[in-house]
Amino acid sequence: MEFSHLIILLILLGCMATYIPVFMCLFFTAVLGFILFTDLPLLLLAQTIFRSMDNFALVVVLFFILCGNIMTAGTIVEKLIKVANSLVSWLPGGLGMAGVLACGLFGAISGSTVATVVALGGFMIPALLDNGYPEKYTLGLMTTSPNLGVIIPPSIGMILYSMISNVSLEGLFLTGFLPGVLIMLGTCLYSYFFFRKKKEIVRMPVPSTREVIAVLKEGFWSLMLPVIIFGGIFSGAFTANEAAVVACVYAFIVELFIHRSMKLSQVKKITVNSAVTSATLLIIVAGAVCFGRLLTLEDIPGKITETVLAAINSPVIFLLAMNVLLLFVGMFMDIISATMILGPVFLPMLDAFGISWMHFGLIMTVNLAIGYCTPPMGVSLYITGAIANRDILYVSKAVIPFIVIQMVVLIFITYMPDTVLWLPKLMGFAE
Repeated sequence: MEFSHLIILLILLGCMATYIPVFMCLFFTAVLGFILFTDLPLLLLAQTIFRSMDNFALVVVLFFILCGNIMTAGTIVEKLIKVANSLVSWLPGGLGMAGVLACGLFGAISGSTVATVVALGGFMIPALLDNGYPEKYTLGLMTTSPNLGVIIPPSIGMILYSMISNVSLEGLFLTGFLPGVLIMLGTCLYSYFFFRKKKEIVRMPVPSTREVIAVLKEGFWSLMLPVIIFGGIFSGAFTANEAAVVACVYAFIVELFIHRSMKLSQVKKITVNSAVTSATLLIIVAGAVCFGRLLTLEDIPGKITETVLAAINSPVIFLLAMNVLLLFVGMFMDIISATMILGPVFLPMLDAFGISWMHFGLIMTVNLAIGYCTPPMGVSLYITGAIANRDILYVSKAVIPFIVIQMVVLIFITYMPDTVLWLPKLMGFAE
């Protein structure tokens, strides 16, 4: 490592250690790097910021955030939970299974882990506790299951990875279904065997066919939202960007005129809140792109690639090293920042090991999703801890069994690429 590279790394780490916001850490490092180690004018950074914002792919992020906020403000979330309850709540651990399925359904619309934790945690954590479920199980389940929000498409992390890698977004979305289903299945099986012999846990009565049909009718308009999103994208009716807009319009119509759970006066507030959230994300993207420009000018990705290739010859070892590194990074950095910063560094290495860029995008997404539940910076830990009035240490211990399930799925998708790329290839989106 050259002296200039070491200085850049120390500036970045020093800024982060002082609790400076991530986007400012990235921007300050880029500015100082330009001043100290290049002869280029700082105007180039200003141009980089505007170019990074002038990207049509970022529109989809805004509208999926808006769609998630509409559902949270209305009753779509409540109706999705009722549907999940009717399907599995009569089984041992069934209410926990319903929470997992609800996270999967909500994640298939919102694309965000944080939105899923906030929307479903407030509903499911009190419900599970009131029905006699252990607190550790409850918090562990509702801290980790919302990871499905960024694994099951649409996923904000995948959208940003597609932006920096030019990998087909539709194909990348398709890779997320298998790990999402495996995580839900693994968590449901764990819940079933954990509560199979615990008679003290309240079980719902087995619903009649008439009751199931009634719940499905009530939740019909809510269930149609993911059908419209995925049906439209993969049938070719509209692109992923257009799907996000269609989803928002549909959600507004359902909540305003069918469910009548939202008033017109709320529309402005929800839209403004979504715009503020999106602006926060875009500021991080801008800082990351500036830092990425400095890395490119210094040829740091190329030099890292040479070093890695000299030390590692096996794709198996390389993927193991990437998993360990990404899990560690996820403990300290959110998925947006990590994807924008590390993606351009890792991508040049993949071709040398014969690794699909689409496959690696899924690996990166799942690794960084797990980071939402790992201390010290796991956002989900703090949210569920606040809901249940528990400290981060208690919640960190509670998530361990569920993190193990997700890491088993991670290992599977890492070393079985054909299984996750089969669907994109079938639909004609694979590389």
